[in-house]
Amino acid sequence: MPLSEHEQKVLQAMEQALYAEDPRFATHITNHGLHQNKRRMILGAVGVVAGLALVVLAALYSLIWLGAVGFALMVAGGAYAFSPAKKTVLGAVGEDGSIRHAAASRKSSRAGSKSSFMQRLEARWDRRRHDEW
Repeated sequence: MPLSEHEQKVLQAMEQALYAEDPRFATHITNHGLHQNKRRMILGAVGVVAGLALVVLAALYSLIWLGAVGFALMVAGGAYAFSPAKKTVLGAVGEDGSIRHAAASRKSSRAGSKSSFMQRLEARWDRRRHDEW
């Protein structure tokens, strides 16, 4: 189902805001995400083809255990190719613009209350809606 015109405009506005706010981060995420997915797909396809070759060999020589290993390799390759990559958190940017380590940002996020976090999100949302109109 295609997006409506309004949804496309909102999506474009969000993308432009991301590039305006932190262009280096946006470029890194865009380039890194495509490279990571391509590599996962290639490795997964190699696993599927190797597993298929093992299944064919197992059928030729009547080796059930080799067929089971080949089938398992095919399933693992397909699962690896289509599963999302795990995200690594290298650090977080503090309110003053400094970069903190992930462990420090986790500790500070636990220290703050959830209501203040939600209030900040709501305020940010209201600002964006106000700027859009």
